[in-house]
Amino acid sequence: MDEIKNLFDIPYYQLKHCPQEKAIGHQTEDGWTFWSIQELIDDANRVSRGLIELGVQPGDKIALISYKNRPEWNVMDIGLQQVGAIGVPVYPTISPREYEYIFNDAGVKYAFVSMDGKGDLLHKVRNAKPNVPTLEEIYTFDKVDYAPYWKDIFKEGDHSEVERRKAAVDPDGLATLIYTSGTTGNPKGVMLSHNNILSNVREVVPQIPLDPGDKALSFLPLCHIFERNVSYVYMASGVNIYYTGTDNLGGETGDLQNVKPHFFTTVPRLLEKVYEKIYNKGLELTGAKKKLFFWALDMTDDYEYDKAYGGLSGMKMKIADKLIFSKWREALGGNVKGIVTGAAACPAKMARVFSAAGVPIREGYGLTETSPVLTVSRFKKDGALLGTVGPVLEGVTLKIDPSDGDYREGEGEILAQGPNIMQGYYNKPEATAAVIQNGWFHTGDIGKFVKDSKGNEFLKITGRKKALLKTSGGKYVAPEPIEKRFTEDFLIGQMMVVGEGKKFVSALIVPAAEALKDWCDDNDVPCTLHPSPHNETLYCISPETLKNEKVRAKFEEIIKEINPDFSHIEQIKKFDLLCDPWDVSTEELTPTMKVKRRVVRKKYKDQIDAIYDV
Repeated sequence: MDEIKNLFDIPYYQLKHCPQEKAIGHQTEDGWTFWSIQELIDDANRVSRGLIELGVQPGDKIALISYKNRPEWNVMDIGLQQVGAIGVPVYPTISPREYEYIFNDAGVKYAFVSMDGKGDLLHKVRNAKPNVPTLEEIYTFDKVDYAPYWKDIFKEGDHSEVERRKAAVDPDGLATLIYTSGTTGNPKGVMLSHNNILSNVREVVPQIPLDPGDKALSFLPLCHIFERNVSYVYMASGVNIYYTGTDNLGGETGDLQNVKPHFFTTVPRLLEKVYEKIYNKGLELTGAKKKLFFWALDMTDDYEYDKAYGGLSGMKMKIADKLIFSKWREALGGNVKGIVTGAAACPAKMARVFSAAGVPIREGYGLTETSPVLTVSRFKKDGALLGTVGPVLEGVTLKIDPSDGDYREGEGEILAQGPNIMQGYYNKPEATAAVIQNGWFHTGDIGKFVKDSKGNEFLKITGRKKALLKTSGGKYVAPEPIEKRFTEDFLIGQMMVVGEGKKFVSALIVPAAEALKDWCDDNDVPCTLHPSPHNETLYCISPETLKNEKVRAKFEEIIKEINPDFSHIEQIKKFDLLCDPWDVSTEELTPTMKVKRRVVRKKYKDQIDAIYDV
């Protein structure tokens, strides 16, 4: 891959080494539509010539916004890079105020938006335009009568100026501005160079078990560096990319069955939802079938990566695989070689259950500021350890800094060095200086290195520095490992630990609505669900259900069962059950599904106060 100097070289690399007729595609009203790698390059060149015709200069900023991933996004991404422009991918779900802020901070000149999903992106950006003096025009990826179409900029003809521009692009120059979805304050524009991202891509490609012509499903947003990096990895590997949405994955007609992918990336919550469905189907079984299902599930309890089953346990595992696990694999299409989770902590139970069933789950770790991969669990033997985020990526250096905090033995803030570390935050030198000190990027995450039985070293994340809370007794508690463990229970959908300045630790719990409904039906408890008014794919639970004594007792039982996994000061003493799920649309979650703790504490102040009222 040495011949790849800039990100826009990647499709040309595929064309030379492993050209694909179905390089990238998505579903339209007429079914699946694909670009060959040659067609992608040809359209990207039409975009490049068109942008030059529009007067786009090197360094100009162009925003890309879409609810669902689509090939047009990649065409624009490559096309604008070739002329030295800077791509600004923007989350579709942010507020109009944030659009205005980002567009002004970046100085966006043109915006390209989709009309899918809610169809409101054009409206949002148009509303922001009068207050963004740099924004000259808004184009749509879907043809409508009331806005210019993205192909209107396509230009044929002489290509010499594009080639001149390409040759002038510095691999260490700014390639993209990605605005982080901060939990507080305005988002910050992370400046990443071509080489920042490419250094990551080069090292990740050998770690992914893929061959040219394999199929990958892509549904995590391309505006996030995780999936964008992976899309470059797929393209460089000659993998056929199938873009879809999370609303069209499961079921007999979903894209897992339709595409039968070899690989995809995901966030842990999606795996949890799949597991919940599998578990609930098991509960619906009767007699011998039900016993067999839960016998097979119990077989996964002691699973570890690379574990060899022999003798009686080997025979049992073969039976479980033939009768139960094979059906799970078929539900995911039957061809999955591996799945990588990121963006949030993956419960060890999810990785254990799916991997034991022949669907290898691996976890990676990184940040937008690190392009993003710092560590990733390998699929090869001795390359992964449950409960960790894998070995350090080649070319990256990590160290644990215990100097600024009250940490347990071996723990500290994770600091990073490497060619993947961002250039800084756009227009924010003070914020940059706060996180890059003496050549080390301060991640804000807390972790430690652990070793397996063979001495291989892996990184374990133990918390988030800003999320640490301090009890009135002066003890520090890291909420995230506690939340991660409790949400492994299928009845707990979301959870946030509270207790800053209090004598003990408590929790706000959002039950997993559909799982709770099944439990209530089995236990003769009235349970009413209704779609969330903010997101029709989520369900709210009636207050009467959550006040039911049996329901309260069940959650007390779960807490009593899991509490011993933690020290006395970390154990949950009290809790409250919440009716409404947390979501991006209601601002409790960032677009990358991280809990905005300040927002939740403010929104549920009365409930928290009631927990601690004596």
